[in-house]
Amino acid sequence: MAERPSYGYEIAESLEGLLGEGRVNFGNLYRLLRSLEAERLVGSSCNGELPRPLKRTCELTGEGAAMLGAWAASLGVGVKTIEALLQRYDAVVSAPRRSREENNHDNDPARLRPARAG
Repeated sequence: MAERPSYGYEIAESLEGLLGEGRVNFGNLYRLLRSLEAERLVGSSCNGELPRPLKRTCELTGEGAAMLGAWAASLGVGVKTIEALLQRYDAVVSAPRRSREENNHDNDPARLRPARAG
């Protein structure tokens, strides 16, 4: 809907292409569209020019487009955080094993205890 007004079947096909697996449950999709319309994030209209059965065309409202933009920005921040965590993980995993063992030995509580007098 961000690209152009669409009807339910087109939206389902787009989602299936993005998700890459499984089928979209049309009942859930239409309930979600009605909910988004009630929140004025989506508008819809019936177009009598489209072939039967009559298809309801949905499009984002201005408020819906703003909400989508905010959501996309939030996801962008999350992606950057995940990428940073994965880079750090890869650095730890790819470090030579001996080096990791030495680092673990340096933090060994038994090694840090003072030697017993005796």
